[in-house]
Amino acid sequence: MRDPDKALRAPELPRIAHAHLRIVQKSLEPGLWDQALRFGQRTAGCNWIEICTRNLRDVHGRERIGELRQDKSYIVVSNHRSFFDMYVITAYLVKRGLRHRILFPVRSNFFYDSAAGIFVNAVMSFFAMYPPVFRDKALAHLNVASLDETIRLLRRGGFFIGLHPEGTRNTGDPYTNLPARSGVGRIIHQARMPVLPVFIHGLGNDLKKQVLGNFTGKGDRVNVVFGKPVDFEGLLEKPPSPRVFKAVSERAMDVVGELGQEERRIRYGV
Repeated sequence: MRDPDKALRAPELPRIAHAHLRIVQKSLEPGLWDQALRFGQRTAGCNWIEICTRNLRDVHGRERIGELRQDKSYIVVSNHRSFFDMYVITAYLVKRGLRHRILFPVRSNFFYDSAAGIFVNAVMSFFAMYPPVFRDKALAHLNVASLDETIRLLRRGGFFIGLHPEGTRNTGDPYTNLPARSGVGRIIHQARMPVLPVFIHGLGNDLKKQVLGNFTGKGDRVNVVFGKPVDFEGLLEKPPSPRVFKAVSERAMDVVGELGQEERRIRYGV
């Protein structure tokens, strides 16, 4: 697998993106910097999320995912309704004992090409938003390197990585999935780590409104439904190919969809 220090670089990347990548990559090397960020994610990083959501959040099925071993990596897959889905899912688990380094692949524009993006990544998530996903066609070739980097870290152990098979936010019917992207399937197929499915519904994208709704109690209920680790029914034993990767991603999204139907019954009693 390629050296991430080189593979995730391109002359056409803005200088600020190069600097941001270098900072995060250095922080992933074992040592005090990595330990400090893990501590930050477990304390300040999850505390503000917990405080700002706990009055509206209900969690179902936590026992289904079982014990999370610190020396092992895990992949969590969920639907994608809000910018804050993975923050809420992982903050809940961290407050209840999760000690892994948390990462979420994130779109590169804003988060990797602006000073504000670096600030948000550093202060709000302690550099959890990595590796970048490039939507600019001129940089699309770097996405293969991002996939490889995610696989490499998962294989190393001690990481908890959140992925959205839909690839983008679903702004339509929350119980109808968008088409699954093959990139997530490639990560799952090549990393061979447990995949934990989650369905989350009720979060909005307006941070101020979301936080106020939590403290006034007038916001929408936020339901988080965990499922058992995904059984890929032999797909992971098949030789790697774009078709297999797509099928793996679709299987993960189908399980998330089943949890969505469970959430609908919880929310509406039907």
